Amino acid sequence: MEIIPAIDIIDGKCVRLSKGDYNAQKTYHDNPLDVALMFQDAGLKRLHLVDLDGARSKHIVNHRTLENIASHTDLTIDFGGGVKSDEDLKTAFSSGAAMVTVGSTAVSQPELMYGWIETFGPDRMILGADVRDGFISVNGWKEDSSLALVDFLKDYTSKGITRVLCTDINRDGMLQGPATELYRSILKDFPTLSLIASGGVSCAADLVRLKEAGLPSAIVGKAYYEGRVTLEELSQLANG
Repeated sequence: MEIIPAIDIIDGKCVRLSKGDYNAQKTYHDNPLDVALMFQDAGLKRLHLVDLDGARSKHIVNHRTLENIASHTDLTIDFGGGVKSDEDLKTAFSSGAAMVTVGSTAVSQPELMYGWIETFGPDRMILGADVRDGFISVNGWKEDSSLALVDFLKDYTSKGITRVLCTDINRDGMLQGPATELYRSILKDFPTLSLIASGGVSCAADLVRLKEAGLPSAIVGKAYYEGRVTLEELSQLANG
């Protein structure tokens, strides 16, 4: 299973939220590049970089941080947060993102997202499926939609999407374990999907359970920053 560490950015710093609540913010490091280099030195290959300022502002804000990490590491970066326009997408790719995660725009402007899939190719686009109680949430998780997760996935897999990052919002940043049964259900309905589990990982055992459930990839954030899982454990899981 591919282990993907996450770096969430506010004001150029590495932070984490709980359930997407900007009032429940904790800063872990002033320099995200130092954190990214630690992940690289541990043998990890991927990075999930989230522009939380961008998600709140509805346009990319922290592209300089993306550029800095991309130019000083060999990590394959997927970038998300605030990608709302052609210009945002071009900025992300030109700043060094290998892939871009799109969530809210995929809900509110599906035709725009369809065009991006066609123009840039499905391998460079990750569909962000942020879920609360079975329905998709948008705009930094501040708004719930009436769109069911299953319908959302059916639509975009029919358009060629193969990569989906699914976050159970109720578990994100809570260190209470991932939504393993939700992911099992998704993989049962979409067995060829390159599904990335996100939210709730509290320890290495959670990652082992996700691996046993057949998850191709999993994101680790707060569990690492809070010392619940070590770099050595992440390296062993990723390379074992």
